Formats: sequence, C-alpha cells, structure tokens
Amino acid sequence: MTCRKVLLLLFLSFLFADSGWAQVPGFFMKEDVRKVRIPFYSSNSLIILPVSINGQEAINFLVDTGVRSNILFSKTLGDALGLTYTRRLSIAGADGSTVIMAQVSPVNTLDLGEIEGRLQSLLVLEEDFFELESVIGVPVYGILGYEFFKFNPVKINYDEGFVEFYKEKALKWKPPFYKKFDLLIEDSKAYVNAKINQKNGPKLEAKLLIDTGANHGLLLNQETSDDIKMPMLFIESQLGQSLGGVLYGYIGRVNSLNIEGLIMKEVLTSYPDKNTFSDIIVATGRQGSLGSEVLGRTRLVLDYPRKRALIRKGDNFYAPFEFDMSGLTLKKVPNDENRFYVSDVRLGSPAYKTGILAFDEILSINRVPTFLWELSEIFKLLRSEEGREIEFEMRRYINNDLNNFSDYKVSIYLKKQI
Repeated sequence: MTCRKVLLLLFLSFLFADSGWAQVPGFFMKEDVRKVRIPFYSSNSLIILPVSINGQEAINFLVDTGVRSNILFSKTLGDALGLTYTRRLSIAGADGSTVIMAQVSPVNTLDLGEIEGRLQSLLVLEEDFFELESVIGVPVYGILGYEFFKFNPVKINYDEGFVEFYKEKALKWKPPFYKKFDLLIEDSKAYVNAKINQKNGPKLEAKLLIDTGANHGLLLNQETSDDIKMPMLFIESQLGQSLGGVLYGYIGRVNSLNIEGLIMKEVLTSYPDKNTFSDIIVATGRQGSLGSEVLGRTRLVLDYPRKRALIRKGDNFYAPFEFDMSGLTLKKVPNDENRFYVSDVRLGSPAYKTGILAFDEILSINRVPTFLWELSEIFKLLRSEEGREIEFEMRRYINNDLNNFSDYKVSIYLKKQI
C-alpha cells in the first residue's frame, strides 16, 4: 500500500469517526464525561425510566436484564410514533401456549436525557399488551434489555432511586464496601453463582439469572435439578404477569441465600410450574433467577464489559421477606385514575373468609379513597404486620353491569400464610 493511500484512509477514519458510519448499536453518553446519573421510578424495586423514541414524547420503559431485545408493547403506539418495520415473527408467550406476533423495527434512537441508544432495534408487539400497568400500578410501554448494559458499567442505587451510567473504561477499581464477583454472560444475559441453604433439601450451588425485570425474590426451577426440593410449608399462588399469560406455581422459603458472602435469611422463593419453556431453561444450565425482591435490598454494579458485578448491602438488606397476608391479588384498571380491583382470592385466606370475590372493586382502604393510593403502597400495607386490621369499602358489580352494583364494607385481619 502506498503512503498516499495510508494517509487517505487515516483521513477518512477521522472524518467519519463520529458519523453513522462508525456507530455500532448500543447506549452511549452524549457528553465526554466519566458518568451520568439518571433517576428512576421504582415500583417494588422494579426500575422504570422515561425513554423518548426518535425524538417523540418520553414514555415509561422497564429496565430488564432478563431479556435480550428492546420491546415496545403496542404496534398501535409504534405506528403513531412513525416506526418502520422490516419483518414479522412469532414469540411464544410466558404460559408456553400463547403465540404473540411482533414486528421488528430495526433502526431507532432511544433518548434517556444524558444517554442515547443508537441504532436500536425494537420488537413491537402486534397485540397491545398493557398488563404490566395492572400489576405494577404505573403505565409501562416497553422494555430496555441487554443493549443498555452491554458496553458500559451500570450502578443501580435502589435506596436513592437512580442509576449511574459509566464510561466504558471507567470504574476500573472496586468502590469501598463493595464485594466483587464474576458475571457469566451467555446469550445476552447475566448469571451469577450463589449458595442456597434449603429447608427440605441439600445445600445448592446454583447458577442464577440476574433478572431486574422480575418482581419475585429467589426463583428456583425444579425441573433443572433433582436437588431442588420444595419446603414442607408452601402455598399455591400466581407468581406474576408476563407476556402471554399469568405464571403459576408455589411460594415457599429457603433458610438462606448467599451471594458472595452477603447472606439473606428466610428468603421467599418461587417454584413455577413446569411449562413448554422448561427445556429451554434446562439448556441454559441455570437453576433459577434473582428478582427485584432480592436485588432491591442491595446496591449493585453490573459491569458486562469486564464480566463482573459489584455488590453491597442496601439500607433494607435485613428487612424480613414478607408475603401478602390478606389473600388478595389486586390489579389496577389500566389507563384509569387509581381504580383497583380484586383479580383473585386465595382459598382459606383472611380475605376469602370475609366473602370478597374476584372482580370486586376497592373504593377505599382504611377510609382513604383509592385515588389517593398507589398500588405499591397497597402491596406494602397488605404484608406489613400480622394481626393488623385493614378496612375495605368494596363494590360488587351484578352480571358485569357497571350500572348495577352493590357496595359493602369489610375488615380483614392480616395473617401470615407462609
């Protein structure tokens, strides 16, 4: 190669260094600084950030390490935002039987203020999916997945409600009071090894998915290991809402969970029913996952580029793990002003004994109208203290007729079920 050609190539490389020619898909800071801080809204330790798509008005996205792709929950919304689509594909729902159709929008800019997601693909669901609002309590229109973490260390401060996004080569040294452990990055997901002391089985060395978008604590998939044993005391329950359906299974406890010397005791543990995803889970080699109920008790740095994580105790690290003591599964009416209804009543629970039925609406709690409550506050109240009296004013609709109803009042005394 001649000297003139070398100089020409060097000139072109500088000319296009900051142009689209040199860009790769990922999230980057707009300014050349060491880190930026972005506050987030937290609901049960789930991380919700406002995101602007291609310069449009910002909408809420859930930050979820448990998924590979960025997802938009509504093609109706995607069309309104002017998204373009290149192909159509099908996705298996969380219940293993539902099939969800989606379109791929390949090149988008996702703006989070001081951070910008460049050349970002969005998986856009054809059927509008807003179920997360009903179980989280705030509108959520999409998910930020692996792309948000892949190039930069991200510190999550659950106590103060912010994430710090670092320059790729920053944070070389371990901050004070943090413990370091290895991350295994496989198929765009992060795993950690942890020790679990079961109540009714051997001690486990478990490979666990780090899942910031799941609202459980510890989850163990029984089909992945013969050593995973359910405790003698457990209850059957809905485990959560995800794309394509409700997840069902059992809730119990383990004696302790040990993450790099940080030990949590009497941890609530979900044991999901086996479904068509079980073979995929087994193939990953993992035994379960860590959700927001555990992660939210820590301060956590996820450093995908260096395949490591840093962890320390959060302010509520030693708070007891408590499950709902009422027997009520509550949901928010989507796109409405704080209207809540009962989606399920656990058999034999305090709520069941008072006669509350599924689809009854809550009008007030402890004489405070529901429009003054947030769903996360109600969840906290219903697992607060055994023996506590909770007063409800309820409305029951007759034959699903919104104009035909009867109101009633009832008191529930909270009782531990697990």
